[in-house]
Amino acid sequence: MEKNQIAQRVRAFRKLKGFTQDELAQRMGVSIAILGAIERGSRKAEAKIMQKIADALNIDPAELLPVRKEGEDQ
Repeated sequence: MEKNQIAQRVRAFRKLKGFTQDELAQRMGVSIAILGAIERGSRKAEAKIMQKIADALNIDPAELLPVRKEGEDQ
């Protein structure tokens, strides 16, 4: 579940910042296949990749993490 939430947040921030998958992948220095797999939730984004995404989007990496609702199990 968390992987899909991260995928949705990566895609949402990419679109919010006005990047195509190709543009963001180039800024990150990864292939579009890797970024696409992360956005689909079929590939887990390791911490190193999360940092690259955040740097390319000029956001804090914590913004890519799912938001926990009050009362949810940690």
